[in-house]
Amino acid sequence: MSGGPVGRFAPSPSGRMHLGNLFSSLLAWLSAKSAGGRIVLRLEDLDTQRCTRAFAAQVEADYRALGLLWNEGGSGGGPNGPYFQSERGERYAAALERLRRMGLVYPCFCTRAQLHAASAPHREDGQTVYSGACRALTAQEAALRARTRSPALRLRVPEKTVLFTDGHLGLYAEDLARECGDFLLRRSDGLWAYQLAVVVDDGAMGVTQVVRGSDLLSSTPRQLYLYELLGLTPPEFYHVPLLLAADGRRLSKRDGDLSLDALLSRMTAEKLVGRLALLAGLNPGGGPRTPESLLPDFDWEKVPRRDITVPERLFS
Repeated sequence: MSGGPVGRFAPSPSGRMHLGNLFSSLLAWLSAKSAGGRIVLRLEDLDTQRCTRAFAAQVEADYRALGLLWNEGGSGGGPNGPYFQSERGERYAAALERLRRMGLVYPCFCTRAQLHAASAPHREDGQTVYSGACRALTAQEAALRARTRSPALRLRVPEKTVLFTDGHLGLYAEDLARECGDFLLRRSDGLWAYQLAVVVDDGAMGVTQVVRGSDLLSSTPRQLYLYELLGLTPPEFYHVPLLLAADGRRLSKRDGDLSLDALLSRMTAEKLVGRLALLAGLNPGGGPRTPESLLPDFDWEKVPRRDITVPERLFS
């Protein structure tokens, strides 16, 4: 088995992948493979209403079509499965129970309207910082409220600054209490929260390198705190710039003309990979490339650190 980094693809199979997904996936693959490492494919299908096995199968087909092959996971399985988050609930429940025994978990009955009230504290990126409204509820008060509303479950966070060095963006710090607040571990509808699931899974699957969009940079201190509480070794994090439309919007699955099926109807897989590599600073000419051919050119120093506006004609 390789001694290099273990990276991962962790798509949410709720539709066809879009340009931003592909950009992060290409960099994750190149970062791990250029250092002699491996890739795990995990399907983050916690939201079973939106995520389907048909979409998951399409995700795997899309990665194969682009030459982004993985070493374990997906429908092919492997030693650290299952690789669908919808099948890993027992592992999340065990982690939740461990945190509960530490006295760090409490029920939250706040409605969406209460969470987003105008008076609620907000972060610089617009996200609401939980006020702690349910933190001091007694067991009797919580039991009374539970008669009429199912609670979410939150983790108590201390007044603690979490500091880490991102492999691409450098030093980042966050005061958990002031800039984040007590965060969700399980939603009121029973779905597991992303922060808990991703930490449990990356730890169990031996992931040592996480490459993802910079919109998730602010999630990292919460995850590092969970790694510490659960006695897990955290991976190295590399956050990459987001791809933006000409009007400044972040590209998403709503941008149908930049979904993979639309892109591959207009160009070959090699041309698409070459254009993505151009945006990443790895393919100055922008000509057709395969992921394998890009390995000798990969260097994190070449990758932009600021968000990238995608020229309208580049993928037309």
